[in-house]
Amino acid sequence: MTIWCRGIRGATTATENTREAILEATRELLQLLIAANGIKPEDIASAIFTTTPDLNAEFPAVAARELGWIDTALLCGHEMNVPGSLQRCIRVLVHWNTTRHASDVVHVYIRGARGLRPERAIMTAFAPQPQPLSS
Repeated sequence: MTIWCRGIRGATTATENTREAILEATRELLQLLIAANGIKPEDIASAIFTTTPDLNAEFPAVAARELGWIDTALLCGHEMNVPGSLQRCIRVLVHWNTTRHASDVVHVYIRGARGLRPERAIMTAFAPQPQPLSS
């Protein structure tokens, strides 16, 4: 059985720039990534978290530590400050050791970040089902 290191992407938005809002949004995102892919903490090689520059009240990696990612290498940074880009956005790139093929990895985009990758958006209480376009 071959094991590959796969990248799993995800993004969400925080309701405000507070420690609680950043950790809540990050926990929700990570829990959905874990559930969608069957991730075990010991299989995670590392994770890179970024926030838009308007989020600085807490490191998103704290949420990963709270979920048991104790021995995982974690890094936080800021996204580029591109004019007109999505605000209060938290992104993650998880490096996951798995036997799954890249096409079987589930990426998660929720809350206000659904628009970044609508084909990969997951519907939650914060992300209602989109309405069909009228002709």
